[in-house]
Amino acid sequence: MTAAEPKGVCIIIAAKNAADTIARAIASALAEPEASEIVVVDDGSSDNTAAVASAADDGTGRLVIVRFEANRGPSAARNHAISISQSPLLALLDADDFFLPGRLRQLLSEDGWDFIADNIAFIDAGRAASAVAAVEQFTPSPRLIDLAGFVDGNISRRGARRGEIGFLKPIMRRAFLDEHGLRYDETLRLGEDYNLYARALAKGARYKVIRSCGYAAVVRGNSLSGSHRTTDLKRLCEADRAMLAEARLGSAAEAALRRHERHVRDRYELRHFLDLKNQNGFRSAIGYALKRPSSLPAIVGGILADKSERFRRLRSPAPVALGGTGEIRYLLQE
Repeated sequence: MTAAEPKGVCIIIAAKNAADTIARAIASALAEPEASEIVVVDDGSSDNTAAVASAADDGTGRLVIVRFEANRGPSAARNHAISISQSPLLALLDADDFFLPGRLRQLLSEDGWDFIADNIAFIDAGRAASAVAAVEQFTPSPRLIDLAGFVDGNISRRGARRGEIGFLKPIMRRAFLDEHGLRYDETLRLGEDYNLYARALAKGARYKVIRSCGYAAVVRGNSLSGSHRTTDLKRLCEADRAMLAEARLGSAAEAALRRHERHVRDRYELRHFLDLKNQNGFRSAIGYALKRPSSLPAIVGGILADKSERFRRLRSPAPVALGGTGEIRYLLQE
């Protein structure tokens, strides 16, 4: 980025039933001098999220609040925010989370990118306020990630702490999105960030990552549990297939995308089997599996892994969230 380039950043906050946390998120965004707009989209909340957000206004005229009467999902909320904003740069902030001071300044000091993201500190909800001062100051060590590395970095592994790089919250150049007709896929309610970034990388986006930590993700007991609907897994799998069919990918990227599609499809097959068992009985679920023999390894392997995981938890109970000890975990460990 050159000194002559505009640096105004629109910070987009999609929120549903976030009255307890939205004020902190907004305050952290307003504290960034580079933030020219903060657009909050209340996505059909049943609580007073919009009112709490309005009360957090600092009077600078940068805060815009939009309310959807019915929930439309994070992709629709973010697309609407993009459509009504004017800033050349776009950044995401989840309503539970907050920026650490100076985040935008650090990111904007880097050049040669279309997307740029920094490290994430996962902070226990009960200790969020006091933990901020303990966040480590890492050397930026900037690097570019390619499509193959990005996709492989979004395949979770059983028994390992989740660290998918799809969690990263990049600043995005509006010009790149517009040039390539890119927006969030509104059919997705799982993996919508991953899907957008993957499609951008397939179009040649320069995605730079630095190890400096400017984003705090607040972890509750189930924040990283991976809870989702079965149909959400199916749609994410279909989105991978669409990329494979439409994009011209190199061999490494195509292989990585096929691995990710298989990973998501295996999760879908297991979840669909369990849904059938719960709704229609074991016989119905077995009938489904026998008609789709290719699904059997995912179903059997998933069931066995779930049972062994529960056994391990009984022998060695895992603490809730990050343990309530004030531990801070970082997404980028290396």
